[in-house]
Amino acid sequence: MQICGLASVHGPQGINAPHSVRPADNTPATRPSADVADELQLSGPAQAASQLNDIPAIRQDRVDSIRQAIAQGTYETPDKLSKALDNLLNEIG
Repeated sequence: MQICGLASVHGPQGINAPHSVRPADNTPATRPSADVADELQLSGPAQAASQLNDIPAIRQDRVDSIRQAIAQGTYETPDKLSKALDNLLNEIG
């Protein structure tokens, strides 16, 4: 068994791989007689994900209508508060 330290120097090594080198084949590859076209098919979830880019990050019309309802004092109704509380309790567990 031979143990080499960090400072050991290895002898010269060959520059060629152990496999034989074959000359390049310059003959053109055979192509099928029909033209081949690439095709892409997206799954349903992938299509839905690509449509997410079309949705604006902020729905300004919805924000404006909620701001108006808050300003008028009509946004917070008992039904909305009850539903929000139920959703919160369900989320907490």
